[in-house]
Amino acid sequence: MNYIIATLGCKVNQFETQAMEARLQEHGHRPCAPGEIADAVIVNTCAVTAESGRKSRQLLRRLRDENPGAVLAVCGCYSQLSPEEVKEIGASVIFGAADRMDFVAAVEKAAAEGLGETNIDEPFRRRELEKLPAGALEGRTRAMLKIQDGCVNFCSYCIIPYTRGRLRSLPLTDAAAETARLRREGYRELVLTGIEVASYGVDLPGKPGLADCIEAVAREAGDMRIRLGSLEPTVITEDFCRRVAATGKLCRHFHLSLQSGCDRTLKAMNRKYDTAFFHERCELLRRYFPGCALTADLITGFPGETEEDQAQTLAFLEKCAFSDMHIFPYSRRPGTPADAMPEQCTHAVKARRAHEAQAVAARMQRAFLEASVGQTLPVLFETAEEGSVGHSDTYLLVKVPENGLQGQLRDVRVTGVDGERLTGTVNNEQ
Repeated sequence: MNYIIATLGCKVNQFETQAMEARLQEHGHRPCAPGEIADAVIVNTCAVTAESGRKSRQLLRRLRDENPGAVLAVCGCYSQLSPEEVKEIGASVIFGAADRMDFVAAVEKAAAEGLGETNIDEPFRRRELEKLPAGALEGRTRAMLKIQDGCVNFCSYCIIPYTRGRLRSLPLTDAAAETARLRREGYRELVLTGIEVASYGVDLPGKPGLADCIEAVAREAGDMRIRLGSLEPTVITEDFCRRVAATGKLCRHFHLSLQSGCDRTLKAMNRKYDTAFFHERCELLRRYFPGCALTADLITGFPGETEEDQAQTLAFLEKCAFSDMHIFPYSRRPGTPADAMPEQCTHAVKARRAHEAQAVAARMQRAFLEASVGQTLPVLFETAEEGSVGHSDTYLLVKVPENGLQGQLRDVRVTGVDGERLTGTVNNEQ
């Protein structure tokens, strides 16, 4: 069977897709060559916003039309919420946001025997984390390890608790064993990912926390460095920072879930902190990880947000001095409390406020890039491009003129800024 596999959404989806593709290739199936018609089209969908759902439908229709006669197989958060809509588009294998290996088996059966299957479970009945193979399909540079799934924060704008269900964590022994395997296979960086990794361990015996998991992974990491996925600011305490900094393995990049820089809006979002708390967490990270890069998510135009709220948010962004941001106009999601809130902002207002925030983010990004000039940064090289290109521990893209560095972790003396990336030369005295 030849296949096309596509992913929308978060790093957890990306991890789950690579695990599914690894299983497909283990069973002798192969990805389509360019222009080749697939026997099976597999799409891992997203539903974090209404726009994500629209993009999922659009991709399904396009791939269906480009691959006539192919099995159309769909999984992920969108099909979890809207299986009937997926079926109307022509999918014959429909799973939700769980049971990825059973989904692969159903795709194989549909391709071989023409038998479809729909399997949508009840998210809040999930009790254990599905164990999927960590790694990456190409090269031995960066691997992902999913350590957690589910979320029970119930932010007023978010549908994900209703697709991913209760909190489930990968046991410490399993996380350590997977890390050791990836180290033996030659990976140089490990990304710990999950839907809400700050809640890691609350479901496990003894309730180990995220710091416990990082320490367990670090003990097996060897020369691999460790990078964290998105964090809720509530996990960042003095004890957390002290312990994870002591491992000496953690990349100096922390992506924080902010969403708004206005306390009134944060309360309406049902977030678990205010701006004063968030800023304290930023300063705590900077104290334990000097020169670290802090990035954040932001939603603009939330219901009831005023121009004064927007002004407070923009000022707070400047105060936090993020190195980069992911900025999204608020997207209504049926089934969430925010969808029923009064004073919904117009599309024009949401877009304008996103543009204003993006302008602030661009200035902060430029300042962080320029502040990196003259520093020596550890860079893991991934690709060739008239030299070599990779990411620093602060998650900045760095290009050097030296060739043949893919898969190597080298110290680079930063000499300049080229657009949104740095340039430099490898320090050969290390």
